[in-house]
Amino acid sequence: MNVIPGAWRRTAAGAGLLAADGTVAPTIFAEMSAAAARTGAINLGQGFPDEDGPAVVLEAARAAIAAGANQYPPGRGIPDLLAAISEHQRRFYGLEVDPATEMIVTAGATEALTATLLALIDGPDDEVVVFEPYYDSYAAAVALAGARLRTVPLRAPSFQPDLDELAAAVSDRTRIILVNDPHNPTGAVFDAEVLAEVVRLAERHDAIIVTDEVYEHLAFQTPHTPIATRPGAAERTLTISSAGKTFSATGWKIGWVHGPAELVTAVLTVKQYLTYVNGSPFQPAVAVGLRLDDAYFTDAAAALAQKHRILGDGLRAAGFTVHAPQGGYFTVADATALGGADAAAFCRALPERAGVVAIPLTAFVSAAHRDEYSGLVRFAACKRVDVLEDAASRLAALSA
Repeated sequence: MNVIPGAWRRTAAGAGLLAADGTVAPTIFAEMSAAAARTGAINLGQGFPDEDGPAVVLEAARAAIAAGANQYPPGRGIPDLLAAISEHQRRFYGLEVDPATEMIVTAGATEALTATLLALIDGPDDEVVVFEPYYDSYAAAVALAGARLRTVPLRAPSFQPDLDELAAAVSDRTRIILVNDPHNPTGAVFDAEVLAEVVRLAERHDAIIVTDEVYEHLAFQTPHTPIATRPGAAERTLTISSAGKTFSATGWKIGWVHGPAELVTAVLTVKQYLTYVNGSPFQPAVAVGLRLDDAYFTDAAAALAQKHRILGDGLRAAGFTVHAPQGGYFTVADATALGGADAAAFCRALPERAGVVAIPLTAFVSAAHRDEYSGLVRFAACKRVDVLEDAASRLAALSA
């Protein structure tokens, strides 16, 4: 059997990994991480920290294992974590969420997003509107669910969408408007006008809003504002977040989704046949984390902002044009002045040329729009200060 039929093909095609001859390419993340391992380059490509999160949270996981929390947890999540998420949403955003009916725990935000799309998309005429560039799993999950992806461009330097272009993308065919805020990969935090327009359009076209808020505690200039707090939004919004970025525990894969009970029930119906449950000893540990003092959250954002400044200074000294982020793990820089007009080729050469790995922004856009982002490169700042300083020193060779 030369061609294996199935939904995997449209998933690979949606992610831009399916070649004309039917072969499947590795993701750019796998390719560049392999290059880092092969060359000894500093890996600023993938967004994972190289430092552990708060000791009290790690110890809570150890204690949970020792206490026997090693079997299946309840399908919706352990009650204490559900309660902690509800408390967190009330404490930081004034949102009232019923932990018994309006929330489920998932295998990270990625499963929450995929289960949501699979649950709520009803056929090939449904459309999902996303901001472009977009986190790579979005296109793959939309394709797997059998819907159409509609994109709204985010352009440098602000990476804020044009509201007319947003309005043009949303129609009565729109089933879901998917909003990632703070935004990966650009580091944008969307203006209040953008959030208001998303809500207006969702109401006008009876669309569901799905938010990816995994960087909620890593906004540097203004506090994060969930769309669900805006007038008229809560009744049509599913809010997704996770513990990985907030507590530097990306390998734990503890996420959650909350919203109206009927929407959450739809997501749970699909989710229970994916992972069913996950992370039994990590769930009580995340509950501990969510109840930490406010100082933990403000300090975490300040520390990451300082890392971005170190990275940004190094990139500027090397000759990049830097688009300073407003939140999240990543700094986007223009490499055109360094011969990087083709960012993909530039990034593939960078490990040998400078001993640093980065990701071209073209990995996060649809094929039709790659030319608009061809010189832009994404660097991860979620590393130790000494690693970022070493990377800056290595990148200085580019301007020598």
